[in-house]
Amino acid sequence: GGAMSFLKRFPPPAEGVRHRQPDTEAVLAGRTLGAGTLYIAESRLSWLENSGLGFSLDYPTISLHAVSRDLSAYPCEHLYVMVNAKFEEEGTKEAPMAEGEEEEDSDDDVEPIAEFRFVPSDKSALEAMFSAMCECQALHPDPDDEDSDNDYEGEEYDVEARGL
Repeated sequence: GGAMSFLKRFPPPAEGVRHRQPDTEAVLAGRTLGAGTLYIAESRLSWLENSGLGFSLDYPTISLHAVSRDLSAYPCEHLYVMVNAKFEEEGTKEAPMAEGEEEEDSDDDVEPIAEFRFVPSDKSALEAMFSAMCECQALHPDPDDEDSDNDYEGEEYDVEARGL
């Protein structure tokens, strides 16, 4: 129970903040984490509740972000962020070990996915939140994308890219 274990105490980002959205509820996998402030900074996306506990997401781990207005999927308009990372509370997955085959190893081939929803009390801020995220995401090109070839100085990357 209580707060999720990945919440940590850290100071709000001071540098490169493109957008700051107070009074924004964070929801992970359908469970609310409470209300806090969303910081869309150039280095990472951070959410901090008023007590100073929060979490950060690195842009390279964010596979999708979108403004969701589909009220059948979720009752409030929000910024939807899909992350390639595990954010479960420790201990939630331990229970069904009795089934035998379901050991830790089976998780490895499955790409971990976490779904965050950031629900601002001010819905008119969603477009600004989204475009700030696009700007910051663009500062972190995916090394797998061909377009980002020219960001690399090193020859070895080009050789790898050709070899694929």
